[in-house]
Amino acid sequence: MTDASALPTDPKALLQTRRYRVLLVMAALIGVIVSFASWAFLQFVFELEHWVYQVLPGQLGFSSTPTWWPLPIMAIAGVTTALAIVRLPGTAGHLPANGLGVGAPPTGLELPSLVLAAVASISLGLVLGPEAPLIGIGTGLAVLSVKALRRPVPDQGLALLGAAGAFAAVSSLFGGPVVGAVIIIEATGLGGAMLPVILLPGLLAAGIGSLVFIGMGSITGLSSKAYAIDPITLPAYNKPTVAAFAWTILLAIAMAVVIFLIFSVGKSVARAVAKHPYVVIIGSFLLVAVIGIVFAHVSHVSSSYVLFSGEESMTPLVDHAATFSLATLGLIFAFKAVAYGISLGSGRGGPTFPGMYLGVVAGILLAHLPGYAEAPAVAGLMAAAVASVLRLPLSAVLLAVVLCHGGLGIEPLVVVAAVVAYLASEALSARFSPPAPAPVVQPTPAGT
Repeated sequence: MTDASALPTDPKALLQTRRYRVLLVMAALIGVIVSFASWAFLQFVFELEHWVYQVLPGQLGFSSTPTWWPLPIMAIAGVTTALAIVRLPGTAGHLPANGLGVGAPPTGLELPSLVLAAVASISLGLVLGPEAPLIGIGTGLAVLSVKALRRPVPDQGLALLGAAGAFAAVSSLFGGPVVGAVIIIEATGLGGAMLPVILLPGLLAAGIGSLVFIGMGSITGLSSKAYAIDPITLPAYNKPTVAAFAWTILLAIAMAVVIFLIFSVGKSVARAVAKHPYVVIIGSFLLVAVIGIVFAHVSHVSSSYVLFSGEESMTPLVDHAATFSLATLGLIFAFKAVAYGISLGSGRGGPTFPGMYLGVVAGILLAHLPGYAEAPAVAGLMAAAVASVLRLPLSAVLLAVVLCHGGLGIEPLVVVAAVVAYLASEALSARFSPPAPAPVVQPTPAGT
């Protein structure tokens, strides 16, 4: 690629060039392609989960899903994920124990392992969400689409269109294109004078992506509510108090410590996976299943409150919080946290939604503290959890404010929770963070 094909470095000059307008058209086309693929992926993940855990037991003659049902299902998921990580190119994408991970786009040969491991992990019960695989699918398909056109595109343009693919992939998962766009921008560190240059194609692809999601729902009759996060309606809270600020600061630090410990477990599991991938991956999946089964026996509540990523359960959990005892909420939090840590190091998926779920559960549980209330507790601890998981404080604030409807009084507390949790997480990582886990070493083909 010659220097003549490079884009101008001056942002204002770049916005006026014909090449940039061509890139905008390509971003729109990529938005359509990536959004359709993302919709198909999310819909398949949801339908497979529904069929395996709700339909299949009835087809096999059970009157209801047996408590032990996750064990054989997770064994199948573990074997599938292990084969995808070890045997297929690309080690199935990003390791969730390392965070959200918006890195180099996967190649065409690496996409199958990413999709297979993500479907097996997310659909069949591991405590991971779909956002990280979606970003990989979006960036990978965007680059493949550009290369398929066989037109010379400078490296800057290829990176820009890859980012547009990521925008489009997550456009409807977080309730619209804006939240997803902020997460991608903050996660990739985009900013400065070049931000409008990158933002315009991304927003265009994300906006078109939202239309594709809506259109596919109208055509097929399938609703995105199956996997998109519903807003959480909380009791009105308009006047924050000194006591609420004090509890928010203390609990945000506590949440940062809990998330740090969970990710430490995930990195420990990942280091073991690097040495003995088949044994540790399959064993970890079975252990998560056992955690869900034990929880169901102890609490007499469905294991679904512990298994899976949790975005489907957050709103029902808040709406029916009065029906759960404090002991049950404590069990949900403890069992989910352990399963989450194991999942981070053994499967493939995103870390965001289980963290949000833990924040919601903790908020419901701790709202009974004196001088505190449910609205600031749920919204604040959700923000603290997301800031600790992603290390993206702005995204944490935006997610909590957009998803938690509880009055203007929660917003200052959300900001404080996100900032405090972020600073505490950074301090913990700087002082105690274990070494990053090594990637799984794939066998060298014979004759190489």
